[in-house]
Amino acid sequence: MKKTISILITLALIAVLVYTGKCIAAKGSAPAEYITVAEPAESPGKEDVMEEDSRPIPAAELMNDYLSVLRGYKVGIMCNHTAMVGDTHLVDTLLSHGIDIGLIIAPEHGFRGDADAGEHVKTYTDPATGIKVLSAYGSTRIPDPKEIAAVDVMLFDIQDVGLRFYTYLSSMHYLIESCAEAGVPLIILDRPNPNGMYVDGPTLDMKHKSFIGMHPIPVVHGMTLGELALFLYGEGAFREGLDYDFRVIPCKNYTRSTRYELPVKPSPNLPNMRSVYLYPSICFFEPTPVSLGRGTAFPFQVYGHPDMKGYDFTFTPGPREGAKDPLLNGRLCYGVDLRTWPSDDEVIAGGVDLSYVIDAYNALGRPANFFNNALERLAGVDYVREMIVAGCTADEIRAMWAEDVELFKEQRKPYLLYED
Repeated sequence: MKKTISILITLALIAVLVYTGKCIAAKGSAPAEYITVAEPAESPGKEDVMEEDSRPIPAAELMNDYLSVLRGYKVGIMCNHTAMVGDTHLVDTLLSHGIDIGLIIAPEHGFRGDADAGEHVKTYTDPATGIKVLSAYGSTRIPDPKEIAAVDVMLFDIQDVGLRFYTYLSSMHYLIESCAEAGVPLIILDRPNPNGMYVDGPTLDMKHKSFIGMHPIPVVHGMTLGELALFLYGEGAFREGLDYDFRVIPCKNYTRSTRYELPVKPSPNLPNMRSVYLYPSICFFEPTPVSLGRGTAFPFQVYGHPDMKGYDFTFTPGPREGAKDPLLNGRLCYGVDLRTWPSDDEVIAGGVDLSYVIDAYNALGRPANFFNNALERLAGVDYVREMIVAGCTADEIRAMWAEDVELFKEQRKPYLLYED
C-alpha cells in the first residue's frame, strides 16, 4: 500500500511539473525515475505579478508546483523557523489550505529556532498546532523511519547558509536516507544560498567525518541544499540498497551571483547578513579559548579574550537567547570589532580567511593548547593546525586548498540548477 501511494505521489508530482515547466532529469549518475527537477512554474492567474517580482523566490512560495500533490495525503515536514511563505510559516500556510500535516521533524536549534548551538532538541507536541515534533538533534541525529512511515509524503524546507559545517546539510542527508528506508517520497523545497557567490576552504578528509562534516566538499561549497541533494545522490554518498525517491523544486530568479538577503535569521547566533558573511572565517574560533561574540548582540562579528590586552575594542559575553552560558561569560574581552570593517565585498572576496584566528593565536603567545580536538572536524584536514603552529600565513595555508577547490567546482557542475 505504501509503495502504491509513493508511486501515485511521484506520478502526480511529475505531472504537475511537466504541466508547469520543463522536467529535467538529474545529471551524473542519478536515474531520472528517482530524481526529477522542475523549472519553477508561474502561478496561473499571477503571471503579471511573477514577471514584475524579480526578487529571488524560495521554492516554498511556488505553491502551484507542489500543493496539489499534497492534497488527500498525510504530510510530514522537516523544517524550522526559516520555512516561511512570505510572512507566514509553511506549516500554517499548508494547514490553511487544508493539507493534513501529521509530523514535523526539527533539526539543530529546534522547530522554533531558539535552542543553543549543540543543545539537544526534545520530541514534543507543538502547542500551537497539536502536531508531533520529532527531534532530529537529540539522542539521535537520524529521523526514525518508523515515524516517517506514518505519513505519505515528506517535505524539506530549511534555510541554509552554504557551509559544510552548518548542520542542516547533515540533517537533510539523514532525512533522505530515512525516507528511502520508510518508502516515503520526499519533496525538497530549495532556498537560495546567501554564501553561494564563491567556493573556498579545505575539502574534508573523510577520516575527520562527523555530523559537522559528512561529505568531502570544501568549507564553502557554493551550492543550495537542493543542488547538494542531487550531488550527494549522483556521487554515491547515500546508503546503498535503498530506493531513493525525492524531487527538488528550485527557486525562481536566483543565480549564483545573487546577493540573497535572508528574511529570517537562520540560527540564533547568525542575526544578520554581516554575521553570515563572516561565518566561514570566524567559525574557526569555535575550537579555541577565544570568544567569537556568543552572548553579545554581535556574534560572529567580533573576537577577543581577556588576555588580548593592547586591543582597543572590548566586549563582555553574557547569557542571552542562543547563548545561555557563552564562552568567557561575564569576563571583559579585548579584541577586534569586525562589524563595519572590512566591507562586505572584501569579506566575500577574502573567502575563508584564517588571518583572524592567526592574529588571536599570536596575541595570546602561541599557546600549545590554543586549539582543541574539534579543529580537525571543523577544518576537515590536518594541515590547518600544522601550518598555523609552524607560523605560516593565511595566504600560505589557502594555497594548500586552491587546487581542491577547482577540482570540486568541476565535480559539482553536472548537479547545478542555477546559473553563475
